[in-house]
Amino acid sequence: MFISPQEILDIVIMTFAVGYIFSGLFKRQPAEDYDPLTYYQKSSFWEDLKYSAMIAAPAIVLHELSHKFVAMGFGAQATLHAPYYMYAFVIFLKLINFPLLFFVGGYVSHTLLLPLPSALVAIAGPLTNLVIWLLCILLIKNKLVNRKHYRMVGLMGKLNMFLFIFNMLPVPGFDGFNFFASLIKLL
Repeated sequence: MFISPQEILDIVIMTFAVGYIFSGLFKRQPAEDYDPLTYYQKSSFWEDLKYSAMIAAPAIVLHELSHKFVAMGFGAQATLHAPYYMYAFVIFLKLINFPLLFFVGGYVSHTLLLPLPSALVAIAGPLTNLVIWLLCILLIKNKLVNRKHYRMVGLMGKLNMFLFIFNMLPVPGFDGFNFFASLIKLL
């Protein structure tokens, strides 16, 4: 099966969890011509959650789906997972105003692959973040984005830049480690 009902549920939960976790970091700004009465009548919790989910969820979900689809392309069975316990722990930390939040967006489990396909599966997620980052830069530099969405696209670009660099660190458990470890097995 291409995407199972459980994976769809995990993507929905991932989107809401990521939106909530990042809602303190990515707060919506009122438009230049906003009506204060209308703006402040809306629930800021839901508006901030929606805004941050629009920025962060594509970066996380597309990253994980890239791992899944590349693994499937090499004939592996791959399943996307939302880390429920990690989400619960990070949401708890956010609720008690813990000053440092760490985050695992999701993960993909797949059947065993040879070293080269395994390296390509590992780098697929970070490369997706790199492409989104470069696309955001292109949209902003060429003024292809509406002015009212400029900030959101800029934040999306910065987040994807961070995720690309962070995930490529050769630290055990990170995509960069799996990528380089698989390449070393080829030698």
